[in-house]
Amino acid sequence: MGHLDHAALGWLTPALSYVMACIGAALGLRCTVRALATTGRSRRNWLVTAASAIGTGIWTMHFVAMLGFAVAGTDIRYDVPLTLLSLLVAMVVVCAGVFAVGYGRDRGRALLVGGLTTGLGVASMHYLGMAAVRLHGDVTYDPLLVGLSVLIAVVAATAALWAALNIKSPVAVTIASLIMGAAVSSMHYTGMFAVGVRVTPSAEALPGATAMQFIFPLAVGLGSYLFLTSAFVALSPTAGERAASASAQRPVQSAAP
Repeated sequence: MGHLDHAALGWLTPALSYVMACIGAALGLRCTVRALATTGRSRRNWLVTAASAIGTGIWTMHFVAMLGFAVAGTDIRYDVPLTLLSLLVAMVVVCAGVFAVGYGRDRGRALLVGGLTTGLGVASMHYLGMAAVRLHGDVTYDPLLVGLSVLIAVVAATAALWAALNIKSPVAVTIASLIMGAAVSSMHYTGMFAVGVRVTPSAEALPGATAMQFIFPLAVGLGSYLFLTSAFVALSPTAGERAASASAQRPVQSAAP
């Protein structure tokens, strides 16, 4: 079996991937809170933003962590279409889970359905991303650790959606985001510890792109999207602020001749 290194770049990739997971969770929670305080098109737009933030954060966390993944005796490449498909899966399933919570009449049922859907989707994204890995050898998985990683994903997703329904204050959202970042990172590394590789030395060129050719630029682009969206959300007035502004303007308008 080839020796696997999950932190070939030291603590940089685990720490940075955790930060990206936390940012995506925090942004998603704030957007969901905003969505639940509105109706109509505004709610839909906030939920879409929440789903894109959480999905982007999870995907970026996974592939930033993968920048530190190395296997002794073989190079590693990534299948570009499969990698992009994993990003699409992350977005779609998180969107389904968030919308189930945002529009569900029975909050308890919506939470269970949304958490299960989102958790299984996150796990699917992870293993699709792993299926995109190309190396000289055969990849195997420990089924018990795979099952544990899926369970962690479902529990983490359900907890995140529960937090979106029940947590309103910025401090509480921050704490919940730190916990969610740890849960998502735990899911990732549990899934990675399930991996075994039997290396078959070969001089043949591997298909696909290197992490620095494809994964790194895409992760930087998605990370920039998270930071810009965070700034937009921070500068957008809340429903309470809009109501207060309208209330303050009403006496002025009524006093006008």
